Amino acid sequence: MMKIIKSDQRYFADHGWLTTRWHFSFSDYYDPQNMNWSALRVFNDDVIQPGEGFPRHPHKEMEIITYVLDGAVEHGDNLGNKGIIGAGEVQVMSAGRGIVHSEFNASKTQSVHLLQLWILPRSKGGQPHWEQRRWDSDGNDTGRLHAVVSDGSIPGTLAIDQDAAIYVGKLAGGQSVSHQSRSDRHAYLFVIDGEVKINGTALSKGDQARIADEQKLEIGATTDAHVMLLDLP
Repeated sequence: MMKIIKSDQRYFADHGWLTTRWHFSFSDYYDPQNMNWSALRVFNDDVIQPGEGFPRHPHKEMEIITYVLDGAVEHGDNLGNKGIIGAGEVQVMSAGRGIVHSEFNASKTQSVHLLQLWILPRSKGGQPHWEQRRWDSDGNDTGRLHAVVSDGSIPGTLAIDQDAAIYVGKLAGGQSVSHQSRSDRHAYLFVIDGEVKINGTALSKGDQARIADEQKLEIGATTDAHVMLLDLP
C-alpha cells in the first residue's frame, strides 16, 4: 500500500518569522485523520528568519530529530548542551523524562531551512540526551542511502529509543537505490529536492509517500534529487 501526498496538500502557515509546512496535525492544525504514520508523529518543514527561533520550552517522551538543509541552527538545553547544527548535519534530542531547550537561527542575515521529525519512543521515563553529527562530509557522496539515525543497531548512526531508521541520500539523475525491509514494516519517503520514482510512482520536490507492507523499495532519480527515507515499525 502506498499513499502519495503532494507538496501543495501539506498544511502551510506563514507566521512572518517562520514559514512552515506540517505533514501531520501539529499546534493549531488538527486533523484526527492525519495524526501520525506508525511511530512518526511530526514531520515539519520549516524556514526560520534570521535571528528568530523558538525560546526555551519543554519536551518529554519524544525522540526529536532535526536535519538542517540550509543555514544553521543554534541549540541550547538545560543539560548544558550547546551546539551549532549546520547544513548537512543531523541532531537527535531524546526528551525522555524531560528536557528544556531552545533553538534559534544562528545567523542574523541568512534564513535557515530544516526538517524536524518527532518519533514516539518505545518506553517512557528514559534519560534525556542530545547528539549531532554530519553525514555528507564532502557534499559529493551521491548514489546511496546513508543511515543517520537508528535504535543503535546500525553502526555510525545517532541513536533513538525506537525500532526505526532514518536514511538520507543524494542521487544524480539516472541513479537508483533500493531499500529492503520486512513485509510488516512501514516506510515514509520525502523528496527534499528533485524528482524521483518510488516503485514506479513519480514524486516531485515536497511530495511524500506513506508506505505499508512493501518489502522492497526502488527509488530512481529522474533528475538530481535529495531524499529522506524512514523505516518504521
